[in-house]
Amino acid sequence: MAFSSTPRSRGLSAAAVIAVAALAMTGCSAGGTTGGTTGGAITIGTTDKVISLDPAGSYDNGSLAVQNQVFPFLMNTPYGSPDVQPDLAETAEFTSPTEYTVTLRAGLKWANGNDLTASDVKFTFDRQVKIADENGPSSLLYNLDSTEAKDDTTVVFHLKAADDQIFPQILSSNVGPIVDEDSFSPDALTPDADIVKAKAFAGPYIITSYDFNNLIGYKANPDYKGLLGKAKTDVINVKYYTDASNLKLDVQEGNIDVAWRTLSATDIDDLRGNDKVKVVDGPGGELRYIVFNFNTQPFGATTADADPAKALAVRQAIANLVDREEIADQVYKGTYTPAYSFVPGGLTGAIEPLKTLYGDGNGGPDAAKAKAALEAAGVTTPVTLNLQYNTDHYGPGSSDEYALVKDQLDASGLFTVNLQSTEWVQYSKDRTSDAYPLYQLGWYPDYSDADTYLTPFFLKENFLQNHFDDPEVNNLILKQAVTADPTARTALIEEIQDKVAVQLSTLPLLVGAQVAVTGTDITGTEDTLDASFKFRYAALAKG
Repeated sequence: MAFSSTPRSRGLSAAAVIAVAALAMTGCSAGGTTGGTTGGAITIGTTDKVISLDPAGSYDNGSLAVQNQVFPFLMNTPYGSPDVQPDLAETAEFTSPTEYTVTLRAGLKWANGNDLTASDVKFTFDRQVKIADENGPSSLLYNLDSTEAKDDTTVVFHLKAADDQIFPQILSSNVGPIVDEDSFSPDALTPDADIVKAKAFAGPYIITSYDFNNLIGYKANPDYKGLLGKAKTDVINVKYYTDASNLKLDVQEGNIDVAWRTLSATDIDDLRGNDKVKVVDGPGGELRYIVFNFNTQPFGATTADADPAKALAVRQAIANLVDREEIADQVYKGTYTPAYSFVPGGLTGAIEPLKTLYGDGNGGPDAAKAKAALEAAGVTTPVTLNLQYNTDHYGPGSSDEYALVKDQLDASGLFTVNLQSTEWVQYSKDRTSDAYPLYQLGWYPDYSDADTYLTPFFLKENFLQNHFDDPEVNNLILKQAVTADPTARTALIEEIQDKVAVQLSTLPLLVGAQVAVTGTDITGTEDTLDASFKFRYAALAKG
């Protein structure tokens, strides 16, 4: 590890090593590429949508997929590993229990010719905290007190709590892309067009053309000096699809070279038998779940018949009724598996409290148990549920998935479910404005540690903004993040899961693997489908 080998750093490294071993990666090579570009241009297809190029205004996979290519990070993960190492940084280490000091590589430049200095780094994190956009990742900086630029190449992060086990990984996450202070607003989101026009890029690629959620053109950045090395392919084009069936058709016909997020399970199964393409599987970690808005769900805090006990009973009854096995088998053909935990299996501290607390005790549904929970709270049935889901961000399976959830709940006679869907760009705004009492979300981890499934979800100031607020859970999350002893930290992570399983701020349903489909002449896909959960175009080559 490139950061300090103090006891706290060793604790972080051990957790990451355990996680990567459990995720059982295959075919991944360590380290970045160091050679020049080879082969022809590559076209990538995706149904993911971009919310914002500005890292302060997005916390979604579609936006991060672009940001990973064009913005630099202080810390990053080499291909084939979840262990963070310096990227823009030359060195990064804890110089005191509450100070993390980063020294930048010399001679860094933005694609527009501006010098990239410690001042840009300070600007980046100051604006994240100041803007605190409702769709942004600023909640990850809960332990950051201030950022100091000591000179052009030295940055000191002053932390609120000592012995932070997570901070180096946070610098490699959604909140970590460094931005050019001469191109971005210090206190408001910067429009995509302005970012592209300013050439405010310093990652492996720069954007040469930008048609929002239609087509993005990239060219390798000759001045990139980071961990990943020179890109293997000079020109990358990314085409955005509204229909996954068209994405499948184009990759199997050779009209595009790579299909990355999101094909249906049926399409993936069909393509596995097609000798014109390769189906490449990566380690799992994607969580699909239902979010409960504690204000607007039935009997929520701002409803006319607000009642915390009845609201909890509704959440628990739903948990007793969902049949994850049926959803995984019928809709996803085994590409997703049931999730009975808030932290996916394989990560240190993962347990399965939902399996024993709800349903038949073995993962199956139990209608009688659901009915008893509602009766005990005095809830009159059937209860009307307004359940929102999205079709263009989480793949075509979402419609079948939530139709099946509706059937399972309706069949009990305890609920009447009204299903509604909205396109992702609008969906991402509505969900934070209390428009949806219950709604679908999916989660790709920011880093390979249980904390990434806890901090953004269950702190008081959380990304979900679903009004969940439990001081005990909040304190336990903050405590585990600064507990250096691995055994004690694991116990805290388990305790957090037990407590949120009772309250059900969210209801995990499924966990899935990463899957990409490529032409037979594409290499490097295995390298980037790793436990960092970042799809880096610089690893790909053609021919």
